[in-house]
Amino acid sequence: MSTSEPNSGLERLFRETGWTLRQFAQAVNRIGTEQGTPVRYRPPSVHQWLNGGMPRESARPLILEALARRLGRAVAPADAGFATPQAPSASGTVDGIIDLGRQDMDPSRRSVIGSALFSVALTVPNWPDVMGRMEAAQTGGIQKIGMEDVQMVIAMTERVSDLDDQFGGRHARPMAAAFLVNTVAPYLRADGAEPVRKAMMSAASDLCYLTGYMAVDEGVHGLAQRYYLKALELAGASEDHLTYCTTLRGMSVQAVDLGHGREAVRLADAAAAASPKAGPRMRAFLAGQQAHASAQIGDNSRALMYLREAEVSIEKAESRSTAFGSYNPSTLAYHVAQVRYELGDIPGSVDYLHAHFRLRDSTDSRRSAIRFSSMLAERQLRMGHLEAACGTWAKVLDEYPTIHSGRVDQQVSRIIPLLEPYRSNSAAGEIYERSRQSLGKTGGPRFGTSP
Repeated sequence: MSTSEPNSGLERLFRETGWTLRQFAQAVNRIGTEQGTPVRYRPPSVHQWLNGGMPRESARPLILEALARRLGRAVAPADAGFATPQAPSASGTVDGIIDLGRQDMDPSRRSVIGSALFSVALTVPNWPDVMGRMEAAQTGGIQKIGMEDVQMVIAMTERVSDLDDQFGGRHARPMAAAFLVNTVAPYLRADGAEPVRKAMMSAASDLCYLTGYMAVDEGVHGLAQRYYLKALELAGASEDHLTYCTTLRGMSVQAVDLGHGREAVRLADAAAAASPKAGPRMRAFLAGQQAHASAQIGDNSRALMYLREAEVSIEKAESRSTAFGSYNPSTLAYHVAQVRYELGDIPGSVDYLHAHFRLRDSTDSRRSAIRFSSMLAERQLRMGHLEAACGTWAKVLDEYPTIHSGRVDQQVSRIIPLLEPYRSNSAAGEIYERSRQSLGKTGGPRFGTSP
């Protein structure tokens, strides 16, 4: 499809990026690869778009995302001269959860939801925009709910969280999706006293956050963002500040792990701003993430300032938080390690990763031990400590078969290219072969590992 005139909107955005035609095409191709649907556009395609040729419908989200990442702001279809698709029928929070969960629990839809695009231009609602707002209860579907129903949802969420910690989220997430669709969504539409309804929305928000976290672990980042948005809506509707801030922080962690530092800073700052009365442990929880995100964009002074704030806050904390992702001294050591790494201090990062492992306790998951051990091994190798790196990777490979995690899959798959130059070394050769065998037994990196 083409128009009779050049696309002035896209041309204006293109000039603002400062890209060449080739750079524009390469940016679009990178995002296609990132979401698991590789494309191979070249400069002539971009030239055609600028001259009024309408890109394929599947390419338009990639183009908009490439522009948004380059310009640091959301870019709407109309801004780029693309025909605005017909708006879908209005869907409330509960309808959205049902639609999302049904897709996620259906094995035939896994490839579709797995290709959902992670977007830095995602519109994240502010606390005043969601606080107390939710569609009215729809009667007739289920009897009146009580606090015992809320407690059941909370208990089920805790069970799923335990399974996720122990084995990874690949198998636990479809269970959570099915529970959301079949049990929680009807509860959200049931009659009940206002305190009970708010408590149910808060419990549902926790479950949506956990399900999004498990999607991040599997590497389906666009899907994770959709769960996180539902968690924000429900947290606002129930006036649950803690889950709202925790979800924003989780979104910042997702962004920083994918290398989107500016978006990570925005989300971490939004979480901190929405929690003005946070206790010391929550403040450390938020400041540690602000430090990591700031370090990724090279803002050294801000990163160090937030690290100091996290250190002071964790010293003040007298009791452990019960929220998902509770913050403790081992997590702080991990954040110090990440800040030092982002600022170029690899030896310091290795030292603090060792400190993290010394400080770990029963609240830290086995999966995080494998992930952070993999980070440690890679950084030991960068320092030239081959034998130490191989020793660390040996521990990773011992635990790898027990965890079903896309992020762990990615880290194990990197061992082979990293050790390829050192295969003549006996220790490196052994780990090289073990990693090949481990990946072979799982069929290679498992589903959903593209970032």
